[in-house]
Amino acid sequence: MNAELSRLSLNQATIKRCDVARAVDGCARHGIPAIGLWREPVAEHGLARTRKLVADAGLRVSSLCRGGFLTVADPAGRRAALRDNRRAVDEAAELAAACLVLVVGGLPAGDRDLAGARARVVDALAELAGYAAERGVRLALEPMHPVFCADRGVLSTVEQALDWAEPFDAGVVGVVVDALHVWWDPRLDEQVARAAGRIASYQVCDWITPLPADVLLGRGLPGDGHVDLARLGRLVTAAGYAGDVEVEVFNADVWAADPDDVLREVVRRHVMLVRPSLGG
Repeated sequence: MNAELSRLSLNQATIKRCDVARAVDGCARHGIPAIGLWREPVAEHGLARTRKLVADAGLRVSSLCRGGFLTVADPAGRRAALRDNRRAVDEAAELAAACLVLVVGGLPAGDRDLAGARARVVDALAELAGYAAERGVRLALEPMHPVFCADRGVLSTVEQALDWAEPFDAGVVGVVVDALHVWWDPRLDEQVARAAGRIASYQVCDWITPLPADVLLGRGLPGDGHVDLARLGRLVTAAGYAGDVEVEVFNADVWAADPDDVLREVVRRHVMLVRPSLGG
């Protein structure tokens, strides 16, 4: 294995047009030793088949996306959300994923009670943590940029994620440090330091401007935007994080490009822009 790529992972969404088989094959051919999988493509390919495919390719699963969406208020919806999250835990266990990423959910339709939505997530986390622990799965709370607070994630900062994770063993509930979502935070240095032992996933991309109409697709390849990835890499390294570094890009132009060209560029930018800040 190329030592410079030893911690590189490709989040499958970066080459969205590729199914699981093509994504795994692409990683193997380009020397990328890990992959972050998504539940829907895994379900299409088959859970057991995906596990075998990844193992046969010699890859590891850096994350499974995603569980969460736990802000629903009505009892029936809440029960359904918890059932789905337990299924996600089972899938992560089957895939031997390093973590199950939780995107906690936004405000229910017509709801303005942000504190109530956040409280429901905290309550649901307490119900799920024991189930995850029994199955050896680490839950990874992903704080999201505040622009997504209403529709996608009422969890907005690393500090808030750590507060929610604190009652649980660090091996059961950790946090995601995603460059897109946290780069702007004026308390980032101290909170990443506080996250020592809790960082379950480190995801890199860039914040590009002008933002597209669909802000979700404003994730550029590392180096294309405004995020100081060298600084962020030093912060997570100082906090003791030694896991995979997952490139996760949602971008219409990247999706339209030839996947092999994208993978070559992911490798090149990892070596040039990301790997030097990781130490070791």
